[in-house]
Amino acid sequence: MRKSYTQKIDLVIREFLREIQIDRKLKEVHLVTEWESLMGKMVASRTRSVYIRNRTLFVHVTSSVLKNELIMIRQNIVDRLNEVAGEKLVEQIVIR
Repeated sequence: MRKSYTQKIDLVIREFLREIQIDRKLKEVHLVTEWESLMGKMVASRTRSVYIRNRTLFVHVTSSVLKNELIMIRQNIVDRLNEVAGEKLVEQIVIR
């Protein structure tokens, strides 16, 4: 007799991604692609590049005024990004 063990495909895919340890990288990419919607058009238009490496978010901006403002709210940005990700993906931010 055959066993009937079925699972939803989205659960199977999530488990597979977790096993090959790529789910975290996908969440990091999602945060980077959502930078504009998270921070707003004004910040995104003055941002040259955004990437995450070793739990550190690197942000390159073209405005010194914006850089100072982002430095002042650095911890709020970390909290917001981790809230969107659903886990602690970013521990610190480097703004250049």
